Formats: sequence, structure tokens, C-alpha cells
Amino acid sequence: VILKMASPNGGDDFESSLLSFEKLDRASPDLWPEQLPGVSEFAASCKNPITNSPPKWMAELESEDIEMLKELGSLTTANLMEKVKGLQNLAYQLGLEESREMTRGKFLNILERPKK
Repeated sequence: VILKMASPNGGDDFESSLLSFEKLDRASPDLWPEQLPGVSEFAASCKNPITNSPPKWMAELESEDIEMLKELGSLTTANLMEKVKGLQNLAYQLGLEESREMTRGKFLNILERPKK
């Protein structure tokens, strides 16, 4: 790598003092560690020839799961955020309902362990 910067005075001595003849060896994993773990493996897997078979994660999906993925993929960002908020509200409501049922079960003594 040779770095050369322009001199403010136009002096040749100044320019020669800024030259660097250092060679950077990027082959060493100690000097240049992988910044994001797993990226190298992912990049290597993407270089494989494209096959017509679906990915492993899609093999377990049913047709209605695939339809749901297509539907979610077609939503705009705002619509997708609205959908996520709806799911968060539903999860919150289910949590409240579960809490009520657990309290009810406690008062009815249906959660007590049988005595031996």
C-alpha cells in the first residue's frame, strides 16, 4: 500500500515523508478477525449452486403457513407495524386472561398438590 498526500506547500520532501511502503497481510485471522461471527459460513453457503429444492425451513411449512408468509410479505411497513401491534395486544390480553384463571384456580384450590 502506498499512501501519498498532496503537500500544502508543494514541497517534494514533505510528500516523500508521507509515503508508506507497508504491506498489509489480510490473510492472518489474528490480525483481521471476522467482524460478525458466522458471516463467512453464510457467504460460503450462498456461493453454492442454486437448486430447485426448497430450503430446509420451508419443508416443514404447510400451505396455509406459506399463504400467511405471502400475505405478510405483501404488506406495507405501516400495515406490518399495525399487524405487529395487534399481535402484541392479543398477547397482552391472553396474559391477563391467564392471570385471572390462575388466580381463580388458586381460590378454588384446584392447583393444590395431592397430599400423600
